[in-house]
Amino acid sequence: MKSFTPIFYLAIAILCSPLSLLGQAKYSNDFLNIGVGARAHGMANAQVASVQDATASFWNPAGLTQLQAPFQVGAMHAEWFAGIAKYDFIGIAKPLDEEKNSAIGLSVVRLGIAGVPNTLRLYEPDGSVNYDNVTEFSSADYGIFFSYARAVNIKNQKLYIGGNAKIIRRVIGTFGNSWGFGRDLGIQYRYKNWRFGLVGRDITTTFNSWSFTLTEDEKTVFVSTGNEIPESSVEITRPRFSFGSAYQAKLSEKISLLTALDFDITTDGQRNVLISSANGINLDPRLGLELNYNNFLFLRGGVGNFQRARDDLDPDREILTMQPNFGIGLRLGRLYIDYALTDIGDVSQALYSNIFSVVLHFKERSRS
Repeated sequence: MKSFTPIFYLAIAILCSPLSLLGQAKYSNDFLNIGVGARAHGMANAQVASVQDATASFWNPAGLTQLQAPFQVGAMHAEWFAGIAKYDFIGIAKPLDEEKNSAIGLSVVRLGIAGVPNTLRLYEPDGSVNYDNVTEFSSADYGIFFSYARAVNIKNQKLYIGGNAKIIRRVIGTFGNSWGFGRDLGIQYRYKNWRFGLVGRDITTTFNSWSFTLTEDEKTVFVSTGNEIPESSVEITRPRFSFGSAYQAKLSEKISLLTALDFDITTDGQRNVLISSANGINLDPRLGLELNYNNFLFLRGGVGNFQRARDDLDPDREILTMQPNFGIGLRLGRLYIDYALTDIGDVSQALYSNIFSVVLHFKERSRS
């Protein structure tokens, strides 16, 4: 019965959380929903069932049981708005036994924004504008994931289960900061060429405790400009669930095609996604493809971020937009180099993004 405990908890969270957490914060800790790894971005983030490298701590910790090396290190870097916003990931992962029945991982995600104008002292006491008083500050969000995964035998079938304990740190200049704590739980199952995955993020809800430090002069500016003075508070992140499937088709002796389909379920209020509802439960699909040539060259494509928008030429007409992604990967010995280009053709409202990532496999030392 103990083998079924993680599945039981995940099922209870899926069934109960939308009912018991109504009224919580929307878009809380949304920087953790951007996604890590150029492979994932090239496939429109359809990763729940197929992830099997150091990025699994982020996408589905159960995937750590599928590591292809005794030790892995992965890293990613992306920039937006002419380098003002930087998004980075670094992770390590290691199986705990030769049969790879269990594994651990440690990952760090950071979103940093530099050069934010501080205009609190833009106006002098006499009402005149003085641009020399404008300063700058930075904002940074961190997510730290401690992961563990293991294989569980159920009726001669292996079910892969993994979990995260995560720490969230957010800093806004010298004005405010928060600490947050949460848990994720994921499952993977493989049957012949099929792969299935389910992950619940923030399944016990994630709590961010915010505190703010403002001088009396800064508080005066807030009041005089009609703004509320921020107060210490607790921000709660609702559970978010993703389930997906993938199929590996062998096209020839050296060529195979992986097709992955994920569905992202949010419970924090109505969103502009493909399937949304007034009760706050939304369904957002993602489709990804990966063509593998001799485990050396990888060509990827995907589509996601489906949204309903008004036609610019006819505001009364509603259209469906989507974000296409493309990517390429190379395996050079133990080094995997991946690149992804998102938002080709300016189809969606997001900016163009060039994303690079690497995964390095380490060999196990020979024993004398």
